[in-house]
Amino acid sequence: MNKILVIDDDRTVCKSLDLLLRKSGYEVSTTSHPSDALELIEEFKPHLILLDMNFTIDTSGRQGMKMLKRIMEHDPSVIVILITGWATLQLAVEGMKSGAKDFLAKPWDNKHLLSSISTAMSIYGSGSGNFSFESSDDHIIGQSESFHKVLELVDRVSHTDASVLITGESGTGKEIIAEAIHARSARNDNPFVKVNLGGISTSLFESEMFGHVKGAFTDANSDREGRFAKAHTGTIFLDEIGDLAHESQVKLLRVLQEKSFEVLGSSKTIKTDVRVISATHRPLSEMVEDSSFREDLFYRINLIQIQLPSLSERREDIPLLVNHFVQSMSKAYDFDKPFITDDAMRWLSDQTYSGNIRQLRNIVERTVLLTQNKKDLGIRDFQDNMMMTKRRIEKIALPNIGEMTLDELERSMIQKALSFHDYSISKTSRSLGLTRSSLYRRIEKYNIT
Repeated sequence: MNKILVIDDDRTVCKSLDLLLRKSGYEVSTTSHPSDALELIEEFKPHLILLDMNFTIDTSGRQGMKMLKRIMEHDPSVIVILITGWATLQLAVEGMKSGAKDFLAKPWDNKHLLSSISTAMSIYGSGSGNFSFESSDDHIIGQSESFHKVLELVDRVSHTDASVLITGESGTGKEIIAEAIHARSARNDNPFVKVNLGGISTSLFESEMFGHVKGAFTDANSDREGRFAKAHTGTIFLDEIGDLAHESQVKLLRVLQEKSFEVLGSSKTIKTDVRVISATHRPLSEMVEDSSFREDLFYRINLIQIQLPSLSERREDIPLLVNHFVQSMSKAYDFDKPFITDDAMRWLSDQTYSGNIRQLRNIVERTVLLTQNKKDLGIRDFQDNMMMTKRRIEKIALPNIGEMTLDELERSMIQKALSFHDYSISKTSRSLGLTRSSLYRRIEKYNIT
């Protein structure tokens, strides 16, 4: 039986937590005297500690930080979850750096508290399970050691409610990994809602994420359900979270912290039960350092981080991926699967793919489509399409560093594409690799008329 130690100067809190945790099957010990904590840890040997950050009328949280450091020095293997209020939220982030595994805001929701304990036990507890990743998903392709480590972590976190941050270069398959986590979770029969945060402007953020009621603002002609409401009891996938504006980061943090939100134009508070998976190709830790990304939000979404390897770090998987793409194409277009010569496969495995799996797939699929009458595909067949890609990239004249911001560059590209396609939204969105809704959001974001 797993043991939990509760350290809180409020005896009422100790009693209520003792009752809740015992009913949930844990062996519990509590103390309202922090001075007894280390002795209790030695005697009780808890697997997890719930640690309040304030022990007197002082609400700075510094007492909890001192206690945390003493606990970590005494037993660095014990799992610590901090209990805090918004006033000490930033201090809780410091606590995560000092060894705590999670933090809960007061007043907490019992279901959320038990979920956090279960998640921490599953991920950080000893004997957390053997690796057994069986994929029925044709998109999960790879046997390399670096990719195997990713799948091992996916297997461990899928059965928890832990917030997951998936990082890696563009084209490495972050969305596929997010879908795999959801599919293997207890929420797999419930919604999986994808949100591209890079395509949502600050002015539309609340409406998109939390919904609005009729008349909440000009043109709000009817009620609208937000993404969090749609994802209730399921998983919400926050893609490109590194592109989220600072103002919107604050609003997102509150929802993730309080597990509730208010629909725009309504004062009614709605509880939300969602598992959060985020993804970005941006270096969030560096963005935290330069204050372009909130540190407290970073730690809230980053309980577990999964770093996806680039294609150059898993070259032994390239033949598997190539065969998968060729097989998929032959099924989709109903023709005999061509044979990829050994020389061609070696050549493909030696190339550099700045766009990773997405670029490899593009090259393979284009080659197969343009050579449907050939039974064997050699190096030359793929070389021609690789050169087409390189020539296309070389034609793009990028501005010098410092001349334009990324937003200015994106705005300019959208304007050029709209003009080129005679302002056809469908053609423009396809040429830019965007959905129609993503293009509309960017047009609104940049005030393009």
